[in-house]
Amino acid sequence: MPETSFQKLQDIKNLEGKRVLLRLDLNVPIVDGRVRDDFRIKRILPTIAYLKEKKAKTIIVSHIDGDNSSSLETVAKYLGTFYTISAFVSRIPEAPKVVSAMKNGDTIMLENIRQDSGEVENSSRLAGFLASLADIYVNDAFAVSHRSHASIVGVPRLIPAYAGLLLQKEITALSEAFNPPRPFLLALAGAKFDTKLPLVEKFLDIADNVFVGGALANDIFKEKGYEIGQSKVSKVYVNLRRVIASPKLIVPSDVIVQNPYESGARAVTSVAPADVIVDAGPRTSAELADILQDMKFILWNGPFGDYEKGFSQSTVDFGQAIIDSGAKSVVGGGDTVAVIAKAGMLDKFSFVSTGGGAMIEFLANGTLPGIEALKS
Repeated sequence: MPETSFQKLQDIKNLEGKRVLLRLDLNVPIVDGRVRDDFRIKRILPTIAYLKEKKAKTIIVSHIDGDNSSSLETVAKYLGTFYTISAFVSRIPEAPKVVSAMKNGDTIMLENIRQDSGEVENSSRLAGFLASLADIYVNDAFAVSHRSHASIVGVPRLIPAYAGLLLQKEITALSEAFNPPRPFLLALAGAKFDTKLPLVEKFLDIADNVFVGGALANDIFKEKGYEIGQSKVSKVYVNLRRVIASPKLIVPSDVIVQNPYESGARAVTSVAPADVIVDAGPRTSAELADILQDMKFILWNGPFGDYEKGFSQSTVDFGQAIIDSGAKSVVGGGDTVAVIAKAGMLDKFSFVSTGGGAMIEFLANGTLPGIEALKS
């Protein structure tokens, strides 16, 4: 999708004194009252800095996962260590009063917008309320732009809407996969083949090779008639015949399994009924490293193993192989980012997306509801 199909934040000639409703994705993990991972926070700092420099009045809107009582207050305090947050509005209905007192260059932040049921419902009531707070809307929340929520698609239909700096970068980086340098490899892992099949089928036509790993590979093994033991597979049956028939498809040649008695590497044809596949094996890692040496562009989403249980070796090995290849690389997915961040690799790829599901949907469809809303 051409970037010029929507207006950009930089297109606004004079922001001084303008009230800007800035939709961010600050949905970060909170553990023991502290921000555990600030990757998404750091990625949006340039947009906040830009608005402060232009002396706009910035009203941050975001959400955080959990029930409708989950709060963004901890995130607001953490964000305040980078830039002054003039006020945290803990009760959203009080926002008009706080906004009216803002000075040029101020930044305030509203409480978790999903505390209002109208957000997920995309209610005109909530969209109208949010729009009334501002003169301009800016979407810099790529990672949630696949959701048709009030603060994503409702507000931009009511006031002038623009793409933020991060959203622009996400679109530019991911769009390169539609006409990439070659040879080009797509690596897709994780779970839920039913949601990712359109992407796999699309890129079997675009990419030179498509590697499918993680629990997704279990579906392929099962379709081929291999024993997969007690391993995780998609709950919904997916017809994988076209995928399996493609000469471009690559799957693990060996896996790490666990059972009540032992754990270790197995050929994919040697999995036992009591086994659970938990990671790709060392032979697969070596084979992928060899393949990557010939690649010019690599697009990757999803860890290859159950990293939360400590099975991250093949994911780390693959990340290192990408770095060693010198190829241009675009990486995304929350779990993938968690693994490469822990391994100290986060800044060694060409681009790391803040999106997981949004990245998958954008690659499959070439756009997202939140992007389309900016063109209305």
